Amino acid sequence: MKKKVLGLLLSTTMVAGMLSACGSTATTTETPAAETPAAETTTEAPAAETPAAETTTEAAAELPADEGKVLNISAWNEEFKSRLTDHYPGYEVVDGTTGKIGDVTVNWLITPNEENAYQNRLDELLLAQDSAAADDKVDLFLVEADYAVKYTDTDYTLPVKDLGITDEDLKDQYAYTQAVVTDSNGVLKGTSWQGCPGVMIYNRAIAKEVFGTDEPADIQAKFSDWDKFFESAGELDKAGYDVISSTADTFRVYQNNAKLPWVDGTKIQVDDNLKKWVEDSKKLADAGYCNTWGQWGEDWNKGFYPEGKVFAYFGPAWLIDFCMAADVEGSVAHDGGWAATEGPQGFYWGGTWICAAAGTDNANLVADIMRKMTCDPEVMKDIVLKDNDFVNNRPVMEGLAADESYSNAVLGGQNPLKMFCAGADNIDMANLTAYDQGLLGDFQTAMGDYINGNFATYDEALEQFYTLALQRYPELTR
Repeated sequence: MKKKVLGLLLSTTMVAGMLSACGSTATTTETPAAETPAAETTTEAPAAETPAAETTTEAAAELPADEGKVLNISAWNEEFKSRLTDHYPGYEVVDGTTGKIGDVTVNWLITPNEENAYQNRLDELLLAQDSAAADDKVDLFLVEADYAVKYTDTDYTLPVKDLGITDEDLKDQYAYTQAVVTDSNGVLKGTSWQGCPGVMIYNRAIAKEVFGTDEPADIQAKFSDWDKFFESAGELDKAGYDVISSTADTFRVYQNNAKLPWVDGTKIQVDDNLKKWVEDSKKLADAGYCNTWGQWGEDWNKGFYPEGKVFAYFGPAWLIDFCMAADVEGSVAHDGGWAATEGPQGFYWGGTWICAAAGTDNANLVADIMRKMTCDPEVMKDIVLKDNDFVNNRPVMEGLAADESYSNAVLGGQNPLKMFCAGADNIDMANLTAYDQGLLGDFQTAMGDYINGNFATYDEALEQFYTLALQRYPELTR
């Protein structure tokens, strides 16, 4: 079945979707996402509900000795590479694309996400896995939530229990991170070192100028719901500031709070909260309270600097410390000029999951990497302290949230972990489907045209969305 599945993927023209890790290009209202689910095509779409992970209470599996001399890791950017380089015991850097763990060479196969290049390349590698030479086989590969189902619902991913990773190993992880990579049969097929609850990240200097304070509790009172958000956006506009950089910035907040999955059986569903995002975004743009450009571009990034005059961005920990130019002199982040508060609604955005490729000849090393990088509390804590990432370990995060000595320099010394912890506990992945990446992108493309005035009505934009969606997924209905 797996060759048929990925063969279908390779025969489909795909374009990159809304991506969940910085350093890669994510689409917004300008470019449609592409995604073909990896479940075998039938008359029914994959179920929206994600079952609980299969229990693994038995003793750890005995794996055969590793035979591979090369560990191939497929990724779309340098994030996991930096985590492994900095935190995995015994990792040695050789050059920009290779490393060493003991006598095994680590080969980084990094393909940027633009135009869906990463998934296309990964599909090619996995299709060739059975016939590939030992040193060319993929051992580990990374996925994001928007398309994880595409890979977990195939036999190209190994169950973590087959690697000897048990429930005891995984007991401190946040439940939603396991739901993302649990297949339709209830089998856990990957694991992650991070959690991605989101917050509203605001400019302290602008807050002091416009609202007379930069204290998170005071700013939260000004932005605690969408009505107050609009009122405060008006105050910011009068002072010459945009409330957010782009209407795209709030999409994940509204989308995460939708009650319906994108697909029920074969029927495409548009939740009322997504329509509300369109209505509210249209009001914001028409009032001149923000722009409508795509995320990750130079225009969107201008707010990372004082002259950009952008009050807030919405994002998780990885956005704060991996994306907002903290290493660039003159940026707001470099000078500790941001702060965080909950914002109008809780949400999550993205994350990176590690999957073991079936056919790996380094199963023991793969298992050790997954266990140490996603289950070991000392490694987890080290990642937080050195990288300010939010890690997938509840006791570690709750301990640091209560630690008065912990602070985030980008956030002016604030400890934001209590709000992150609260957000992680409320993340629900029940609405995840295999179609999310493509439908997310197509909806934003069509509605972006409406927000920008290219369609006269929402209904016209909705028709365009259905046209795009059914072209991408002809097995679906409206």
